[in-house]
Amino acid sequence: MGRTVDMFHIIAELIDLRSFSNLWYWICLAVMWSSASHWVLGIPYDMVSRAARLGQQEALDLEASVYIQARRYIYISEASGMFLVLFCCFVFTVLGVLGFAYGLEFSQAAFLLLMPMSIVGLITVSAAQTIIAQNLQGEHLYKYLARTRFYIQLLGMACVFVTAIWGMYKNLSIGYF
Repeated sequence: MGRTVDMFHIIAELIDLRSFSNLWYWICLAVMWSSASHWVLGIPYDMVSRAARLGQQEALDLEASVYIQARRYIYISEASGMFLVLFCCFVFTVLGVLGFAYGLEFSQAAFLLLMPMSIVGLITVSAAQTIIAQNLQGEHLYKYLARTRFYIQLLGMACVFVTAIWGMYKNLSIGYF
């Protein structure tokens, strides 16, 4: 009996719903924003810097990849954009009400993870439309992708800051520490 209770306690600590005091939440937040700023328009940013530095075949590969991804994002936004907007509004409303009106910490944490990523999605679709509309190539494409990455990084820094402040507030006001 004692062994079962110990195993239950260990599992409960790993999936603790007090998200802001859980190390896994903060690891997830860091990995999420690191990935979001590394994969601009679905293209790893090292591919952009390598194409800008080396040119030739790397530049052709980058341009082909960017245009494939841009057309893909535009197609998804045109085909199911309205459904995605409605679904996201529903999910964010549910999370917001459960989290901030009823005080459910797990919903607050999920809201603070997912809401900014929807803004990253909007930035990505907007970037894809601009790249296709202006037929960006070469140096102009590299600069535009770098600027898009910079905006995503700014958003990430602001969201990590807000999440950290909210998490500290929740942990200190409830008295976990």
